[in-house]
Parts: sequence; C-alpha cells; structure tokens
Amino acid sequence: MKVLKEKKSLRIVLAQPRGFCAGVERAIEIVERALKIYGPPVYVRHEIVHNKRVVNNLSSKGAIFVQELDQIPEGAVTVFSAHGVAQKVEDTANIRNLPVLDATCPLVAKVHKEGQRYSEGGFEVILIGHEGHPEVEGTMGRISGPVYLVSNTDDVKKLKVKNPDKLSYVSQTTLSVDDTKDVINALQDRFPNIIGPDVKDICYATQNRQSAVRDLVKEVDLVLVVGARNSSNSNRLKDIGAESGVKTHLIETADDMSLDWFESVESVGITSGASTPDELVKEVIDKISTFTSIEIEKQLGKEENVVFKLPKELLNFDIAN
Repeated sequence: MKVLKEKKSLRIVLAQPRGFCAGVERAIEIVERALKIYGPPVYVRHEIVHNKRVVNNLSSKGAIFVQELDQIPEGAVTVFSAHGVAQKVEDTANIRNLPVLDATCPLVAKVHKEGQRYSEGGFEVILIGHEGHPEVEGTMGRISGPVYLVSNTDDVKKLKVKNPDKLSYVSQTTLSVDDTKDVINALQDRFPNIIGPDVKDICYATQNRQSAVRDLVKEVDLVLVVGARNSSNSNRLKDIGAESGVKTHLIETADDMSLDWFESVESVGITSGASTPDELVKEVIDKISTFTSIEIEKQLGKEENVVFKLPKELLNFDIAN
C-alpha cells in the first residue's frame, strides 16, 4: 500500500449532521420489521433508499427488490420505497390485493398533500424537481390536475401554462435550498400571483446537511461526500462543496478514493448523504488511515432527534428475537 510522503497527521473533520435521516431510518425499519413479522420474502418496489449497501443488506435478509408490481407474486407483502409512489401504483396494488406497507417519507407525503390541495382548489401545480427521480414521479402521479416540472430558471422561462393567475408550486424534498430559492424567485417574477410554501418543502435533514457542508468548506482543503451517485441529496452536497472552491468528490465506497487527492492536503471534511449508513464513512476513514496518520474531530452542528411513526400494521409486535 502506498503512503503519503512524511508529514504531520491529516486532520479529518466529520460533518454534523450526516448520514441517515428519520425518513430513511423509518423506511429501513419497515422492511426489517416486515421480514421478522411476516417472514421472507418481502418485496420492495424500487430501491427502498438510494444506497447499494442498504439494499444489499436487506436483500441478504430476504427482501426482494423489483421495478414494478407485476414482478410481485399474488398475496406477497409489498413495501413502497421512501420516495413515494404515484396513485396508479397504489391502485394497482389494491386491485391485485397486495398487502402494502408504505415507507414513503412523511415529508414527501406532505408534499403530495400540498400539491393535491392546490389542485383541488383549481390551481395548476408547478413541481420543482429533477426529471426521472422516483420522488418526482411519485409526486406528479399523486396530483390529479395539470402538473408542470421545472428544474432550473431556464425551465421557468420556457414554461407555458393555461392560467398564469391560478398557479401554485411545490418542490422535491432533497434539492439544494439555494437552487430552489432561485427557481421560486424566477417563478414569482414571471407569475406574480403564484402561491406556494417557499422552501418549507426542503426537508429538515436536507437543510441541516447542506448547512453543515457550507460550514465544513471553511475549514478544510478537501471534502468527501459518501453517497450513491443516484442520490439527489448526496449530489447536492457535492455541488455545494464544489461551488465553494474546495475540491469535492462524491464516493460510494472507500475504494473510489485516489491517493492523489490527498497530496498537499492537511485537512479533509467528510459528510454523507441521508441514505448512507455510517459504516461506509468508517470504512473511508479506515482506508485513509492506511496511508497516513490521522486525527479525527467532529464538527459542531445540529443534533437531530426527529423520529417518524411506523405504519400501524407493524406496531404492537414483539420482534426482539
């Protein structure tokens, strides 16, 4: 194993908060409890959260991940992912009599309800989000009236609506707060009568992790974001680091690191996306320690104590064993 040239210990600053949010913890616990209560297999539509380690761990316990409901046998216990699903998916599950456990993050479900309320009030709905993301597909599929998807201010300029005086907006929960503000400002400039919840749809965990990275870049030479490449919130953390001018890399595992990144670096900040288990961060630190001596410190930041309730179907079971 190569080592860095002789120098003083590398300072590693761990972002606070980082890693699992309450919505992810709830989703994972739903699958784990279902496996213990009903026994394997339990079928999960799409990745329960965007992280291969999490998916592989649950697969090893008997969870089977599928893309669509027609891959699930009749009567099999079915879990909807934390990102939420369109109404037609839920309707199909009901038609097939699949026993469903809904792991949709409560904050995503809140966006669904906001969009539905606007639509029922006669408003066209603009969704700020990224095309193809499961949360966006689920949200658009929960609103019965017209929904327009915009990702940036250029999309706002091109937007064609039926009634500019009867517009509303909601947003994907995992976007950058700054990016969302820019889009909201562009919407308000073009459609002065538009209504919406400002940045309240950006979830607490997303805001806290982004704020932590903004503070982190002020005191380190390099930032590592541990998270999946298809994780929206992990990519936003990488973007925030890069925009600050500090070299920033998004890595899925410790094996993605390059020794060259650490040449002439005295301090490294490490954070992780909301669906990243802390064991992956530990493995990154362990690998760094194989090529240089390290000193670890924890960033001062917000302590999170949010807990979301489990579905009623999973309560009142003794699963200690």
